[in-house]
Amino acid sequence: MAAREEVTRLLVRWKAGDHTAADALTPIIYHELHKLATHYLRDERAAATLQPTALVNELYLRLVSSDLPDWESRSHFYGVAAHRMRQVLVQHARKHRASKRGGNAEQIELSDALVCFAPERSAAVIALDDALERLSEIDDRKARVIELRFFGGLSVEETARMLGVSVGTIGREQRFAEAWLRTEMATGRG
Repeated sequence: MAAREEVTRLLVRWKAGDHTAADALTPIIYHELHKLATHYLRDERAAATLQPTALVNELYLRLVSSDLPDWESRSHFYGVAAHRMRQVLVQHARKHRASKRGGNAEQIELSDALVCFAPERSAAVIALDDALERLSEIDDRKARVIELRFFGGLSVEETARMLGVSVGTIGREQRFAEAWLRTEMATGRG
């Protein structure tokens, strides 16, 4: 728990302009973000064009080059990082798909979209992002649960704390959101 509090303390100091805090924080968050990216890309094929280090580097550049939010906690930081990581992955997938316009519609499994970002699966990443956008229009919190859990790597408990709800609520909302996303993506709207 002390390490989590240290991350929060360093985030607050970084936001306040303390560059020594940013220097101390960088190896901690970089390591955690790299582990998360490696987890996402673990099923990447040899021909993949996006590797964990490249994903984390792009994410890190986006985090440090933007206006920093008022970090409330480690969970809040990883929530912001999850959203930005999703943006990087979707941008990468859209860029790849733009070069290969056309073709037949592809049936996409939610689990494939969450873990496999090889170029041939760009449609899955885009479909998941589109479906998450539609879900957020209906129920933003359920979309945030998916984003925090799968893109942010937050535990159920961390997600509950960040969203200010119970662990049971997160479990129910995650199950609903996953089922909704599967249905949405299976109908070809994604």
